[in-house]
Amino acid sequence: MRAFAALLDRLSFTASRNAKLRLIRDHLADAPDPDRGWALAALTGGLSFNAAKPAMIRQAVEGRVDPELFRLSYDYVGDLAETVALIWPAQHGANREPELSEVIDALNGARRGEVQGLLETWLDALDADGRWALLKLVTGGLRVGVSARLAWQAAADYGRVQVADIQEVWHAQAPPYADLLAWLDGKADRPSAQAPGRFRPVMLAQPIDEAADLPRLDPAAYAAEWKWDGIRVQAVSEGGVKRLYSRTGEDVSAAFPDVVAALDYDGVIDGELMVLRDGRAAPFGDLQQRLNRKTADARLMASHPAGVRAYDLLAADGEDLRALPFVQRRARLEALVAAVGSDRIDLSPLVAFSTWDDLAAARAAPPPGDARSAEGLMLKRRDSVYEAGRPKGPWFKWKRDPHLIDAVLMYAQRGHGKRSSFYSDYTFGVWTQDADGVHALTPVGKAYFGFTDEELKQLDKFVRDHTVERFGPVRAVRADRTFGLVLEVAFEGLQRSKRHKSGVAMRFPRINRIRWDKPAKEADELPTLERMLD
Repeated sequence: MRAFAALLDRLSFTASRNAKLRLIRDHLADAPDPDRGWALAALTGGLSFNAAKPAMIRQAVEGRVDPELFRLSYDYVGDLAETVALIWPAQHGANREPELSEVIDALNGARRGEVQGLLETWLDALDADGRWALLKLVTGGLRVGVSARLAWQAAADYGRVQVADIQEVWHAQAPPYADLLAWLDGKADRPSAQAPGRFRPVMLAQPIDEAADLPRLDPAAYAAEWKWDGIRVQAVSEGGVKRLYSRTGEDVSAAFPDVVAALDYDGVIDGELMVLRDGRAAPFGDLQQRLNRKTADARLMASHPAGVRAYDLLAADGEDLRALPFVQRRARLEALVAAVGSDRIDLSPLVAFSTWDDLAAARAAPPPGDARSAEGLMLKRRDSVYEAGRPKGPWFKWKRDPHLIDAVLMYAQRGHGKRSSFYSDYTFGVWTQDADGVHALTPVGKAYFGFTDEELKQLDKFVRDHTVERFGPVRAVRADRTFGLVLEVAFEGLQRSKRHKSGVAMRFPRINRIRWDKPAKEADELPTLERMLD
């Protein structure tokens, strides 16, 4: 457990991508089996403990320290695992420090009533770093700046293979990945990737630079299609196994049984998961009603019918198509979608154009009925193979320009991980006016990125200097017609929402600019956003 704790601690304080890769690679080289495999599973989100809940951690710590002291400490620190790790009154020498594999084996076999006792025993035996790592492991929120792909890249570097080779076999393996690590050690052959219903590494597009890229590209060499505002999925149906994967390889089948049931073919479709009504793509907010759920009931499936808008075919009838050029894969895809004949699976249409000016005009005028769900365009070389990763040149994404509004900062909350001591999550609002002409702010969104580290320090200072109320970890800042901080907010889309007091919800809001120069009274009003809806 000590080596795993040291790894997480160093990762959390390391900003450099190359340094993170080196830390994970060294851990794979130095840690014994199966601990290094369990560490890899934790970093890639491959571990979950159904019997362990955050409430058990709270109950454990409140049994050891004054609950009010814990509440105040948690409010100040802003992170549950870090707070408990620091405040826990350990009984040194009472227990032997556990190994990582011992913790995981015990949690996997524990009943819910046994977990709290196990946690208390381990917390007593560990130092502060070990306690922090243990609680991060239990809650599943490591927050050390490592994505699954970064961990895969580190494993590839360790084994001196390509990251696509790791991704190709990953979903046919299970933690603690003994066969995979033996291959990377050079002690065994590459594990087989031939598992029915497996995930394939995805091909991603580069953002296009209009000034630099378009003049050197031949329009005749590219096909164009709409970039849809859903989530990228692989709809896999092989050997009787049907699964729906996110772009990162997460199995989301349980939340979309209606889509899985429609996978009546033998092959692997690459497409966009969306809510589809009468052949029209619904806004992303409709899909959000079904995301991150363990199940979906009949009522939800009827009101929010999900489907896949297909734009590539990776395999069909047992044949791997990824080495074929895009135009051939597209022809096979069109035939397959027509043969399936389901309203749950439709085809992403190609956009006809002869020149880049033609395509720019199309980009500015997305198809009627689907306009809110078309984020922009995808450009794909007609001769491009399906290559894992983000190669430069074959595919480009040409997104529509973001919307911009000026809003006023209303509330701030501490962040997590490296940002746990900063107020880095910002709720902002725009002005409304009642019948008597009285202005008030109504919240319209929340953003926690888009600013530099230096700007974060300035924003944090503003929040601390101008706090007027506190609500647990949240601070309300002064915001009225005569005083307030204006934030220029960029967002990809807007839709009506009954869940929000303002009646609108933003898609991907982020801080585009801090308007230190602009008076709060000159920020936008809610009717401005309502006109955007229309």
